[in-house]
Amino acid sequence: MVIEPAGGLELKATIESLEHLTPTVLRLRLRPTEPFDYRAGQYVTLLRPDGLARSYSLASLPVDGTLELHVRRTERGQMSGWLFNQARENESVSIRGPAGNCFYTLGNPQQPFLLAGTGTGLAPLLGICRDALHQGHTGPISLYHGALRKAGLYCRAELNQLESAYPNFRYHPVVLENDEATDGIRSGTLDQAIAADLPKLAGWRGFICGDPSIVRRLRKKLFLAGMASRDIYADEFVEAPVR
Repeated sequence: MVIEPAGGLELKATIESLEHLTPTVLRLRLRPTEPFDYRAGQYVTLLRPDGLARSYSLASLPVDGTLELHVRRTERGQMSGWLFNQARENESVSIRGPAGNCFYTLGNPQQPFLLAGTGTGLAPLLGICRDALHQGHTGPISLYHGALRKAGLYCRAELNQLESAYPNFRYHPVVLENDEATDGIRSGTLDQAIAADLPKLAGWRGFICGDPSIVRRLRKKLFLAGMASRDIYADEFVEAPVR
């Protein structure tokens, strides 16, 4: 969930599918009833029939035909609880948006990209990455996804497939728990992993999403490593207040 609700166009949509990626992460696919123009990595506000609204980033591309959102189940979360327990396929909802400036832009196909995030911050990063590769980006793209434990690293098979298909793409899963660093998974923090691999980031573009404290720390670290502030794009995910 992102900080501000998306403004703009409001459309009806139906729930196409609900897929549990982990016990706490749901892949929600929506099919708008009208054409919906957006860029992968932006976010939309999802509105329940009773008016409850929450914002989620887009992991899909317009060519996919459906909107893909990654929803993290939170304690006492009204929207996430409904989606995990009550919502069904073909149910009607509404969407508003899109909004946000975390997305791929044409014009510099050789620029190296760094994408880093935690939890469902992977959603916009996956969308941006897929869009860049789909558009023929030739520069190196490194995606770092962090979680407390291995179980929180979802979409690993999909990301490994992208790595196999595109020689300029690298996927780096990172966990905080040392004893969970297996099968190509590293232990430590995201900023430690990035600094070890990419100590100098002048000329790079960065996209960082997820927990606000981690996003702020990464923004500072990337800047100190040489990345221009104008080339750092970020979305901080916050939980909606419980009422």
